[in-house]
Amino acid sequence: MSVPGRFEHHLPSERTGFPPPAELASLRQAMAAAVASGVWQTERPPLEAWISGVRTLRFCPIGSARATVIHLHGGAFRNGAPEMIGPYAIRLADRCKVDVILPAYRLAPENPFPAGLLDSLAVATALGKDADHPVILSGDSAGGGLATSLAKLCLSLAIPIRALVLHSPWLDLTFGSETYQTNAETDTLFSLQSAVQAALLYLQGLSAEQPLVSPVLGSVTGFPPTFISVGTGEILAGEGYRLHGALTKAGVSCKLVSIDGMEHVAVTRDLGANGALETFAAAAAFIDNILQ
Repeated sequence: MSVPGRFEHHLPSERTGFPPPAELASLRQAMAAAVASGVWQTERPPLEAWISGVRTLRFCPIGSARATVIHLHGGAFRNGAPEMIGPYAIRLADRCKVDVILPAYRLAPENPFPAGLLDSLAVATALGKDADHPVILSGDSAGGGLATSLAKLCLSLAIPIRALVLHSPWLDLTFGSETYQTNAETDTLFSLQSAVQAALLYLQGLSAEQPLVSPVLGSVTGFPPTFISVGTGEILAGEGYRLHGALTKAGVSCKLVSIDGMEHVAVTRDLGANGALETFAAAAAFIDNILQ
């Protein structure tokens, strides 16, 4: 898929990657087994559909939906699946009366940057055509970075986006946030070493300084209202703070929820985890305010 407009020169052509290392392949097999066993099964199963060539899961509310949330899952660009977001997605669908769409975007290293971003753009382009159904972009961890990069593309291509919701977003693959070091001992789920390995698989020789790779490095002028949640002890906390600062400086409405002791993407992993319900309530209230 080619992208017209002024962002075209920022995106390389799609490239053929290489098979996943043995450790990553094993992690994926374990995740697939967990999906098959129903670990993330929901009371109402999602609707599976292909949107512009991308497999998606759709969680619908009881009754009519007033908007569509496109949520991009985490997994360091190399792992993860939309099924893992199911319990969060169905709860958000019911609480906010929205359809939640979870794209199964392509992963590295088989499909390096920009494959996952182009898949996400294809879904947003298709759904953004419905002017009567506002679109909200969302994501957690690496998916939060993709959602932020996608917001840049949608802005360039005049695809209407009502808001942006980000949970523990990974926004800088140059590792420029000091919290990579200061929070190294308090973040048990993600590390600088893991981030470096994931970035190598994702970029495969391309520069991490491109704004569509590390969206916190580029302009945020014209962004939609944004919600950001982080745990104060996670290594990606600094990137959430930096984006909040950049958005505020650019005059963009931005809500930051920063909770002591909350782990990385707690809200999408386990609503019983410390800070997760507080974060969920704040995100839902943000969406309510956007859609009123």
